[in-house]
Amino acid sequence: MIDADLMLDNVTVRYRSREVIRNQSFLPFKAGAISALVGPNGAGKSTLLRAIAGLVSSTGELCIGSTSLSSLDFEGRAKLVNYMPQALPANVAMTAIDSVTAAYAISRRSAGSQEANTQAARALSRAGIAELAFEPISRLSGGQRQMVAFAQAMVREPKAYLFDEPTSALDLHHQVAVMRIMRSLADAGHIVVVVLHDLALAARWSDHMAVISGGSLVAEGRPDDIISERLLADVYGVDASVGLWHGTLQIAVKDLASTRLVARPTGAGRPEPCREAEGPRSGR
Repeated sequence: MIDADLMLDNVTVRYRSREVIRNQSFLPFKAGAISALVGPNGAGKSTLLRAIAGLVSSTGELCIGSTSLSSLDFEGRAKLVNYMPQALPANVAMTAIDSVTAAYAISRRSAGSQEANTQAARALSRAGIAELAFEPISRLSGGQRQMVAFAQAMVREPKAYLFDEPTSALDLHHQVAVMRIMRSLADAGHIVVVVLHDLALAARWSDHMAVISGGSLVAEGRPDDIISERLLADVYGVDASVGLWHGTLQIAVKDLASTRLVARPTGAGRPEPCREAEGPRSGR
């Protein structure tokens, strides 16, 4: 797989009549790594993810390597970037395997039906839900539909995966299973960008974290380097303790706090847009 990062420079995103993200630049979301977007409700995380996928309008530079995503039509962008929403609709009459087969066929228009069925079955097995293959999606629980959506995303094999709160409807077992799959995708050289509300989960699994609040980038870097008691008070308004337990970052929220957020300027020291950065790409 060609090594190329996802780069966002001076990005502004509007949703309906509201400016959700304004003139924000990020460090590269690297191939071979998991990048987590975190922050309070309404911060703009999901909207930013949708902008990368081309589902809402944006300005600025959004590139994978030297390829500007805004220069591609929807089909061209979909071949490079796959967006997985927070949940599949509940009233879908298709079976799980039919929906995954359709996802594969859309991304591989020349594929035959046998190939599509085989790849769909593999994706469902990888997601741990092979036994649900012939169940109608309308009969599945929210968590099961989430896993079907995960299989749909995996079967397309894009360069970049965009996951919007993929663990929100999952129990602890399936949360870990999903994060392990994301790690395997990153290890295979893909770009993985995920919106997560669970900071402990994000800190445990991500290599790069971007904290967004009020449409602005507040902090970014390795989770261990940027998550602090001050940041949690500023961004989330909570009094919390942060520490390591068996080498894993742990967060214990004690009470509400009241501090004023001061967002730092962004954009300094970043690579030129739409240029492939040099050097190896690796996860943690």
